Amino acid sequence: MKFIFSYLKKYRKLVVTVMIIKFSATLGELMLPYVLEHLIDNIVPQKEVSLIFLWGAVMVLLAVAVRQANVKANRLSVRVAKESTFEIRRDLFWKSINLSGNQLDEFGLPSLNSRMTSDSYNLQSFIQSFQSLGIRAPIMLLGGIFITLTMDTGLAFILCIIAPILIAAVVFVSMKGIPLYDKVQQSMDEIVRIMRENIGGIRVVKALSKENYEMHRFGGANDQMVKKDVKAGIVMALPGPITTFVLNMGLTIVVIVGAIRVNNGTTKPGVILAFLTYFNMILMGVMALNRVFMLMSKANASANRIAAVVSTADELLPISQEKAAVTDREEYIIFDHVNFSYGRSGEDASAEKFDGKERQKCLEDIHFSMNKGGSLGILGATGCGKTTIINLLMRFYDADEGNIFIDGKDVRTYNKDELHRLFGVVFQNDVIFADTLEENISFGRNVSAEGIRRAAADAKAQEFIEGYEDTYSHRAAVHGANLSGGQRQRVLIARALAAAPQILILDDSSSALDYKTDAALRKAIREHYADTTTIIVAQRISSIMSLDDIIVLDEGKIIGHGTHEELMHTCEMYQEIYQMQMGEER
Repeated sequence: MKFIFSYLKKYRKLVVTVMIIKFSATLGELMLPYVLEHLIDNIVPQKEVSLIFLWGAVMVLLAVAVRQANVKANRLSVRVAKESTFEIRRDLFWKSINLSGNQLDEFGLPSLNSRMTSDSYNLQSFIQSFQSLGIRAPIMLLGGIFITLTMDTGLAFILCIIAPILIAAVVFVSMKGIPLYDKVQQSMDEIVRIMRENIGGIRVVKALSKENYEMHRFGGANDQMVKKDVKAGIVMALPGPITTFVLNMGLTIVVIVGAIRVNNGTTKPGVILAFLTYFNMILMGVMALNRVFMLMSKANASANRIAAVVSTADELLPISQEKAAVTDREEYIIFDHVNFSYGRSGEDASAEKFDGKERQKCLEDIHFSMNKGGSLGILGATGCGKTTIINLLMRFYDADEGNIFIDGKDVRTYNKDELHRLFGVVFQNDVIFADTLEENISFGRNVSAEGIRRAAADAKAQEFIEGYEDTYSHRAAVHGANLSGGQRQRVLIARALAAAPQILILDDSSSALDYKTDAALRKAIREHYADTTTIIVAQRISSIMSLDDIIVLDEGKIIGHGTHEELMHTCEMYQEIYQMQMGEER
């Protein structure tokens, strides 16, 4: 709960104001039965109509004042909950988009989604309820007992026996609920993961008629979450019937004992009526405490999950020049005997095992260099490590062994923004946002209208964009669903070119382009971006055969390195790919 209260410090004046108002309003509520008792036992027997109306007016004014105070307090509590949760979501979002590759792999995208949505909602509900019920419930409970003690000690003694039993039951059950709600949120992660997979791959699901299969898979995960949620709900609901039963038993005893005392003349009727009202207030207080503890259990589990992300230390901070590797080589980009495997970071990077299993290197002894303005093609089978080279170059991960240099500097010495401003990049399965094509290309980088149109022309996207009636103001749907595969790729390439990057990376970004458009794109890059260092990851040789240098990867190792002509003589895999692809073209 420290995590939640750390965000409430900023709003402590408002929180204190809410609590003072709620405290005053609750005292007003507690006074109403007392005034009623005074009216019945002391005013009515005087048979003074004016006094009866006067005390009746006092009760009405007190009720109105209580109502207005509660409205004001509730509005302030909603404001505090809304603004503090906004800050929690903001910090969670900022930390999420700044996690390293290893940290993203550890948390998982579905889990980050559910933490941003359901977990933050649990926190908001708790913060709002805590400010109102957290004050009202205990005051209603303890205040009711205190006032009844002043009215009739004998009857109040019944409450003094019952109250500790009720409070103990609520606290005990609530503590049991925290780990249960944590399991519920973990099940929610699984549901979000399945939903993301199906929404992202909806066309494949429809094309293969697997709707029933996916519905069954989702139903299984949903059923597991429901079972865990029901179990947690049952545990948390136990205090409800227990408190109701115990209080009703106490109420029955009060009525019986009170009737005897009224008959004996030792207690007045108004006292009994007030006692019945206070019993209901105490019941509401106990039920409200139960709700607070239930929300607290959920919020505690959710706060721990959110805090785990927000408090995660930045893993890829720049290192000092003293700790950095050095080189006297003049090439612009250098990979110096780099080894890498996923699932290791920091002190764990040198470990040979992960979760008790032997590590399998994703990249092994990767060694190559590029001159500024040069071009490099990376070719290889799926899963051979092509994209991993890009991830290391952009420092989404740190290499386990070896060093990477850009412009003579260890990539680890660059500030993150400074490093990434060097790049224009199109990743595999990159994202088109639900925005105008102009914004998708500029991407908030203050690119001029001329720069956007020039990039679109070079990416061969200008023709189809200007074919729309609203041209660059045309809105793309979510994930570019209203664009063809080739159109999406051309918009993404235009985005990469728009800021005139020093290093251009195209990771399998022309797979949906026809050969003519692909060739025109490569020609435009050669002519208009001659000073840009270009790395193209491709599946087809025609996209890279004209580049200055090509490396061929197989299971994380470089098995071929050189120009197209050299590889045709030295690399058997390259020859096989060439014969298979270019033979088909002929």
